[in-house]
Amino acid sequence: MTILRIRTQGDPVLRTPALTVTDFDDSLRTLIHDMVETMYAVKGVGLAAPQVGVGLHIFTWDIGEDSGHVINPVLEVGDEPQEGGEGCLSVPGPGYHTPRRDYALITGVDMNGEPVRREGTGLLARCFQHETDHLHGTLFIDRLEGEVRKEAMRAMRAPEYQDTVDRVARERETQRLGVSNDSSFTGSSFKGSAFTRGEDS
Repeated sequence: MTILRIRTQGDPVLRTPALTVTDFDDSLRTLIHDMVETMYAVKGVGLAAPQVGVGLHIFTWDIGEDSGHVINPVLEVGDEPQEGGEGCLSVPGPGYHTPRRDYALITGVDMNGEPVRREGTGLLARCFQHETDHLHGTLFIDRLEGEVRKEAMRAMRAPEYQDTVDRVARERETQRLGVSNDSSFTGSSFKGSAFTRGEDS
């Protein structure tokens, strides 16, 4: 098991559209297992491959009683809007009201090439939309509107914002290295209940 480094805003991989997965081999399965463990370790409820520096169409999730992973996902959304806030492991700092649709359906395959079809509303639908955005080089801050967008941009331009990014990166790296050397670690011990499960999202 390996806990992977989370890439943060400014890393080009987060703005580069990911590639379709074509090789379903042992390295793919290892990557997905590591992504799941990393998601739990950083207290996330979803994680896309670009967030760990891998430009492939893969994401994992764990919300409520629904968890899994999907490869080469296709997203469909409903018409009804959803109100709610959102944060991101790759954008350390506060969350913001982010417009989304209330229904989402993803289809794709799993690590064994078996079909995946999941649909959901509310938080699960929000997660599917958020993670799919990552695969296209889009961050949740790109979805912000009006005064909320202005507020977020001001906060991220402030000198102290980079201090926050650096602090979170140091804390995660310390945890990652400690976890990687601790065979007793289990990702489930880090689970919480928030959209990104942690205060740094």
